[in-house]
Amino acid sequence: MNVKEKIVELLSTLLEDDKFFIVEVQVSASKVRQKVTVLIDSDAGISIDECADISWKLGEMLETQEVLPDAYTLEVSSPGVDYPLAMPRQFRKNIGRTLRVIAKDGVEKKGKLISADEEGFVILEELKKKKKDQVPAELPFAYTDIAKAQVQITF
Repeated sequence: MNVKEKIVELLSTLLEDDKFFIVEVQVSASKVRQKVTVLIDSDAGISIDECADISWKLGEMLETQEVLPDAYTLEVSSPGVDYPLAMPRQFRKNIGRTLRVIAKDGVEKKGKLISADEEGFVILEELKKKKKDQVPAELPFAYTDIAKAQVQITF
Protein backbone atom coordinates (compact mmCIF):
# COMPACT_ATOMS: atom_id res chain seq x y z
CA MET A 1 0.00 0.00 0.00
CA ASN A 2 1.47 3.37 -0.96
CA VAL A 3 1.46 6.47 1.24
CA LYS A 4 -1.54 8.09 -0.46
CA GLU A 5 -3.64 4.91 -0.12
CA LYS A 6 -2.68 4.62 3.56
CA ILE A 7 -3.69 8.25 4.18
CA VAL A 8 -7.04 7.69 2.44
CA GLU A 9 -7.60 4.57 4.56
CA LEU A 10 -6.84 6.44 7.81
CA LEU A 11 -8.93 9.42 6.76
CA SER A 12 -11.87 7.15 5.92
CA THR A 13 -11.95 5.93 9.53
CA LEU A 14 -12.27 9.56 10.69
CA LEU A 15 -15.13 10.28 8.27
CA GLU A 16 -17.19 7.17 9.02
CA ASP A 17 -20.49 8.96 9.65
CA ASP A 18 -20.67 9.99 5.96
CA LYS A 19 -21.09 13.65 6.90
CA PHE A 20 -17.78 14.49 5.22
CA PHE A 21 -16.28 13.02 2.08
CA ILE A 22 -12.80 12.95 0.57
CA VAL A 23 -12.42 15.03 -2.58
CA GLU A 24 -8.69 14.55 -3.09
CA VAL A 25 -5.50 13.53 -1.33
CA GLN A 26 -2.16 14.66 -2.74
CA VAL A 27 1.27 13.72 -1.48
CA SER A 28 4.00 15.81 -3.07
CA ALA A 29 7.52 14.51 -2.86
CA SER A 30 10.23 16.86 -1.66
CA LYS A 31 13.80 16.44 -0.54
CA VAL A 32 13.24 18.80 2.36
CA ARG A 33 9.66 18.23 3.50
CA GLN A 34 6.78 16.30 1.94
CA LYS A 35 3.46 18.09 1.68
CA VAL A 36 0.23 16.21 2.25
CA THR A 37 -2.84 18.06 1.00
CA VAL A 38 -6.25 16.69 1.91
CA LEU A 39 -9.42 18.19 0.45
CA ILE A 40 -12.64 17.25 2.22
CA ASP A 41 -16.17 18.52 1.90
CA SER A 42 -19.71 17.88 3.07
CA ASP A 43 -23.16 18.47 1.66
CA ALA A 44 -23.56 21.48 3.95
CA GLY A 45 -19.99 22.80 3.60
CA ILE A 46 -17.18 22.49 6.11
CA SER A 47 -15.92 24.96 8.69
CA ILE A 48 -12.36 25.88 9.56
CA ASP A 49 -12.82 24.30 12.98
CA GLU A 50 -13.95 21.01 11.41
CA CYS A 51 -10.92 21.02 9.09
CA ALA A 52 -8.64 21.74 12.05
CA ASP A 53 -10.18 18.89 14.08
CA ILE A 54 -9.76 16.40 11.23
CA SER A 55 -6.22 17.67 10.60
CA TRP A 56 -5.26 17.19 14.23
CA LYS A 57 -6.69 13.65 14.38
CA LEU A 58 -5.18 12.64 11.03
CA GLY A 59 -1.80 14.10 12.01
CA GLU A 60 -1.85 12.10 15.22
CA MET A 61 -2.65 8.90 13.28
CA LEU A 62 0.11 9.58 10.75
CA GLU A 63 2.62 10.03 13.58
CA THR A 64 1.46 7.01 15.60
CA GLN A 65 1.54 4.68 12.60
CA GLU A 66 4.70 6.26 11.16
CA VAL A 67 3.15 6.59 7.70
CA LEU A 68 5.60 9.35 6.73
CA PRO A 69 9.06 8.67 8.14
CA ASP A 70 10.44 12.11 7.30
CA ALA A 71 9.25 15.64 8.07
CA TYR A 72 6.04 16.66 6.35
CA THR A 73 3.45 19.41 6.19
CA LEU A 74 -0.21 18.45 6.51
CA GLU A 75 -2.86 20.72 5.02
CA VAL A 76 -6.55 19.86 5.43
CA SER A 77 -9.08 22.14 3.78
CA SER A 78 -12.17 22.27 1.65
CA PRO A 79 -11.91 22.63 -2.10
CA GLY A 80 -12.43 26.29 -2.93
CA VAL A 81 -15.08 27.51 -5.31
CA ASP A 82 -12.37 27.67 -7.98
CA TYR A 83 -11.67 23.94 -7.63
CA PRO A 84 -13.32 21.83 -10.36
CA LEU A 85 -16.12 19.49 -9.32
CA ALA A 86 -14.85 15.92 -9.24
CA MET A 87 -17.55 13.60 -7.92
CA PRO A 88 -21.33 13.12 -8.09
CA ARG A 89 -21.84 14.24 -4.50
CA GLN A 90 -20.24 17.61 -5.30
CA PHE A 91 -22.53 18.06 -8.28
CA ARG A 92 -25.63 17.26 -6.17
CA LYS A 93 -24.43 19.75 -3.55
CA ASN A 94 -24.27 22.50 -6.19
CA ILE A 95 -27.69 22.05 -7.81
CA GLY A 96 -29.09 25.50 -8.57
CA ARG A 97 -25.69 27.08 -9.18
CA THR A 98 -24.20 28.07 -12.53
CA LEU A 99 -21.54 25.77 -13.97
CA ARG A 100 -19.00 26.17 -16.73
CA VAL A 101 -18.56 22.78 -18.36
CA ILE A 102 -15.79 21.84 -20.76
CA ALA A 103 -16.37 18.54 -22.54
CA LYS A 104 -13.47 16.27 -23.49
CA ASP A 105 -14.07 17.24 -27.13
CA GLY A 106 -13.41 20.90 -26.22
CA VAL A 107 -17.01 22.13 -26.40
CA GLU A 108 -17.74 24.62 -23.63
CA LYS A 109 -21.20 25.24 -22.17
CA LYS A 110 -22.48 27.33 -19.31
CA GLY A 111 -25.73 26.92 -17.44
CA LYS A 112 -27.63 26.29 -14.25
CA LEU A 113 -27.15 22.83 -12.75
CA ILE A 114 -30.64 21.35 -12.46
CA SER A 115 -29.98 17.70 -11.59
CA ALA A 116 -27.21 15.19 -10.89
CA ASP A 117 -27.01 11.46 -10.23
CA GLU A 118 -24.30 8.80 -10.17
CA GLU A 119 -23.84 8.74 -13.98
CA GLY A 120 -24.04 12.40 -14.92
CA PHE A 121 -25.75 15.77 -14.61
CA VAL A 122 -27.99 18.19 -16.51
CA ILE A 123 -27.60 21.93 -16.94
CA LEU A 124 -30.12 24.44 -18.28
CA GLU A 125 -28.05 26.17 -20.93
CA GLU A 126 -27.39 29.87 -20.46
CA LEU A 127 -28.27 31.72 -23.65
CA LYS A 128 -25.65 34.11 -24.97
CA LYS A 129 -28.14 36.51 -26.56
CA LYS A 130 -31.70 36.63 -25.39
CA LYS A 131 -34.16 36.49 -28.24
CA LYS A 132 -37.93 36.29 -27.94
CA ASP A 133 -38.34 32.85 -29.46
CA GLN A 134 -35.19 31.27 -28.00
CA VAL A 135 -35.73 28.70 -25.25
CA PRO A 136 -32.85 27.43 -23.08
CA ALA A 137 -32.10 23.74 -23.63
CA GLU A 138 -31.50 21.09 -20.99
CA LEU A 139 -28.05 19.65 -21.70
CA PRO A 140 -27.21 16.24 -20.21
CA PHE A 141 -23.57 15.30 -19.55
CA ALA A 142 -22.03 12.00 -18.49
CA TYR A 143 -19.19 12.46 -16.00
CA THR A 144 -16.98 10.39 -18.31
CA ASP A 145 -17.48 12.93 -21.13
CA ILE A 146 -16.33 16.05 -19.29
CA ALA A 147 -12.82 17.43 -18.92
CA LYS A 148 -13.77 20.05 -16.33
CA ALA A 149 -16.84 21.39 -14.55
CA GLN A 150 -16.54 24.45 -12.35
CA VAL A 151 -18.98 26.53 -10.33
CA GLN A 152 -19.24 30.10 -11.60
CA ILE A 153 -19.61 32.87 -9.07
CA THR A 154 -22.41 35.25 -9.92
CA PHE A 155 -23.08 38.63 -8.35
